[in-house]
Amino acid sequence: MKDLNYVGEKKENKSEPLRVFLVDIVDKSTKKEILEDRMRELKNLVETYGGVVVLEEYQKKDTPDPKTYLWKGKFEEIVQEMIRQQAHLLIIGNALKPAQIYQINEKLRLVSEEQHLPYHMVAWDRIDLILKIFEKNATSTESRLQIELAAIHHMGPRIYGMGMILSKQGGSASGGAGATRGSGETNTEIMKRHLKEKTRKIEDKLKEYAKMRKLHRESRKKKGMPTIGIVGYTNAGKSSLLNGLTRKGILAENKLFATLGTNVGNLYVITDPLTWRGKEFLLNDTIGFIRDLPPQLIKSFASTLEDSIESDLLLHVIDASDPYLEERISVVHEILEKIWANQPKILLFNKIDLLNDEELQTLKEKYADEDACFISVKENIGLEELKQLLVDKL
Repeated sequence: MKDLNYVGEKKENKSEPLRVFLVDIVDKSTKKEILEDRMRELKNLVETYGGVVVLEEYQKKDTPDPKTYLWKGKFEEIVQEMIRQQAHLLIIGNALKPAQIYQINEKLRLVSEEQHLPYHMVAWDRIDLILKIFEKNATSTESRLQIELAAIHHMGPRIYGMGMILSKQGGSASGGAGATRGSGETNTEIMKRHLKEKTRKIEDKLKEYAKMRKLHRESRKKKGMPTIGIVGYTNAGKSSLLNGLTRKGILAENKLFATLGTNVGNLYVITDPLTWRGKEFLLNDTIGFIRDLPPQLIKSFASTLEDSIESDLLLHVIDASDPYLEERISVVHEILEKIWANQPKILLFNKIDLLNDEELQTLKEKYADEDACFISVKENIGLEELKQLLVDKL
């Protein structure tokens, strides 16, 4: 997995930021506003990781190049521009095949050496970037294990391919097709066996965490404590909501994927002011979702999402000021379907303080037939109404 870490080894120990060239490839029917939103999200991901975008470009192609994804002429232009702008990292806003990203990195390596650059230019695809953010933000042992598992699923085929290429080089140096085939099988099988064993060990450890959570859920059910899962698009305000309802004190940052593990808080709602009796709920805040989140990442975080899947109710937090909120809602619903989270949901429109009266009224009318609530955690608007809604629902 050195190609994911090489740039970091070269640049992160120095004072200058990582300089990034962003390229996104979309089909020809993509609308301009969607294209701009995709690029904006990519830039946010880069900034979350700690890089600086110095160049950005997109291509409209219905069929990307099968070998390197980027068409030859365009790729050569990008490389020359990276050299001129001293960009260290090329990030392609798509999920590439292992052979494609390998070929791109090989070409960048050769150019870096030919030009005698003080660094090697490196390419990542969108999933590599997300994995690196996950790795950087992970704090718990479980989330680190999940990220390692996701990296193996994403990088494994690429590593197998590297094994085949290395073995062929070794075979040709030895002279003879038989030597090439033999060493090729050996190198590839060694890599596969190593990653397979590592995957098994990680999955066994994650199963232990899953068993512990299951015992905790069963204990809460016996006590009659309803559970609520907080889900939503990344950076919609989920952690801020947990803090606002429970005084949990979770770090709520204005960046993508600030939460990777599960944060849990207790909410006590007084239903009888005379006796101070009320109802207690358990709230689970989980990792934020994002468009085109690959299945292997969802699968790797399945244990973290388990508490939300098993909850009695889902609070789907939405940034009410987001101009693309409909698409964000659709992305979250699609992912919830993939993880079989079919329980009742409340659409929770946050950040309504950023809307004017007309915009808020339009939003309320649009979602009048849904179970919806409109709040601002920052300005403490609508939280009491939300608490009452939770009591009524559960």
